Amino acid sequence: MNFDMSAFAIASPEVFLLAALCTVLLMDLWVAKGAPLITYLATQLALWTTALLVLGRAFNSDRAFTGLGGMYIVDGLGDILKISILLISSLAFAYSRKYLREQNMWRGEFFVLGMAAILGMLIMVSGYNLLVLYLGLELLALSMYALVAMQRDNSRASEAAMKYFVLGAIASGLLLYGISMLYGMSGSLNILDLKAYFQAQAGLHTNILFLFSMTFIVAGIAFKFGAVPFHMWVPDVYQGAP
Repeated sequence: MNFDMSAFAIASPEVFLLAALCTVLLMDLWVAKGAPLITYLATQLALWTTALLVLGRAFNSDRAFTGLGGMYIVDGLGDILKISILLISSLAFAYSRKYLREQNMWRGEFFVLGMAAILGMLIMVSGYNLLVLYLGLELLALSMYALVAMQRDNSRASEAAMKYFVLGAIASGLLLYGISMLYGMSGSLNILDLKAYFQAQAGLHTNILFLFSMTFIVAGIAFKFGAVPFHMWVPDVYQGAP
């Protein structure tokens, strides 16, 4: 199997953001040592450039198309969501500057972890395969665990991050178990294949294996989002998080 870099053109904004994330990380280590403002400005430039890449692609195509073996999809709704995520994240970074300085958290790690979380969100928007959706969700979650624990000397923040991590791991296990059941039934994780398979099945609402798989998937996602009745971790984490 030949490795073709052109296959990643469908995910060019995400690839650019990943490269920008690595560049900002190196800048914070060497170029911008002791000058977080440079890291902040580079982060904002990366987010706006990524938004422009998504916007340019949105105008050049009026239809949905898939790539990377059918695991990634680009469409109009996805482009709108991505631009919204990037612009809102840029606003959040700008709004947080004063608080970060007051809490002695004005460091490059905040922006690097934030960009990693944004990348996870963008991957989830275009994921057309359950495994890709899971990878995007975990990239977002792992970044959030670290952001909650950014105040290393704060015991409440460390406790909140540990609770978030443990319960997040449980949620990931539930989600993966439900996904594995779907794969065992259909032989595919591609959303289009799953749709075709289940549309062809009669009496799906009485299929015990299908009901079990959806129960685990919904429970895992509800855990991640803090939805009732899987929200027991939310008060502690929100109280301890900076």
